Amino acid sequence: MKQKFPLLLIIAALFLNLSAFAQLKTNLVFFTEQGERFTLILNGIRQNPAPETNVKVTDLIAPTYKVKIIFDEQGIPDLDKTLTFNQGTETTFVIKRNNKNEYVMRWMNEVPIEQALPPATGQQVVVYTTQPPAPSTVTQTTTTYTETYGEPQGNVSMGVSINDPELGVNMNINVGGAIPSGSQAVTTQTTTTTYSTTTTASDGYYQEPVRQQPVPQQQAYVMPGYNGPVGCPYPMHPSEFQEVKRSIESKSFDDTRLTIAKQVIASNCLLSAQVKEIMLLFTFEDTRLDLAKYAYGYTYDTGNYYKLNDAFTFESTIEELDEYINGFRR
Repeated sequence: MKQKFPLLLIIAALFLNLSAFAQLKTNLVFFTEQGERFTLILNGIRQNPAPETNVKVTDLIAPTYKVKIIFDEQGIPDLDKTLTFNQGTETTFVIKRNNKNEYVMRWMNEVPIEQALPPATGQQVVVYTTQPPAPSTVTQTTTTYTETYGEPQGNVSMGVSINDPELGVNMNINVGGAIPSGSQAVTTQTTTTTYSTTTTASDGYYQEPVRQQPVPQQQAYVMPGYNGPVGCPYPMHPSEFQEVKRSIESKSFDDTRLTIAKQVIASNCLLSAQVKEIMLLFTFEDTRLDLAKYAYGYTYDTGNYYKLNDAFTFESTIEELDEYINGFRR
């Protein structure tokens, strides 16, 4: 009996040591050398809820994990690797390009977990989980506004009367203004879409995520009552056009005006009505024709281009412009 007692103590001590060893927890740190965002998958479970550049996973209890790195940027292949590391440590891996310009995952350093530094700025710290985060939803927000523009014509007045005998106040306000005549409506629709970043299977385990897409902003111009051909996507905003028109009009010579007008037209999209307004700033028929030809390729409602004929005096000029339009190839 005296010989068996020490043996039992040794066996018990070994079990205690093994149990303590098995409960050692480990941290893993992954970061990209050039700041590429990524999603970290451990044993098929997504860990970080959104793509990050530096992720620390804590409270790992196994010595080996299957690791998958999915980059947020499309075109970069995923990384798959089985990692084995010492328990009770914080082990860091760097994700970078090798000499062949291929992305690789490399061991960087290891320290006892009690010596691990506090989380770095910008580092995403997550506790190891076997339950993936809930998938996000897709939302859309659409904002629409309408503006009108045109040459001010006609008058409008509004009267406001305030009469308070107790305060001895008797006030009359009259506001005069102008109503745009022959105005066009500019309707802008801006749609912001937020995409889902994950897809989760019915058993709760990870499936290939829907990669996060840039948030698109869609703008559509709608010209009321016009269903004809469209030459360019979005005409110049009315307020910006008026500034350009004033700038052209401020010049003394037609040659200078024409140069500025062509510079503006070449980098913008105009309505046919806007082209006509610019044409009327010029005195000579030839100059107006030159401008009309040049602007046709930068006009939204090309089906309304016939309205420019009113700016010409001679039938031959109208015929020349019509011939140019028929032979025009974008």
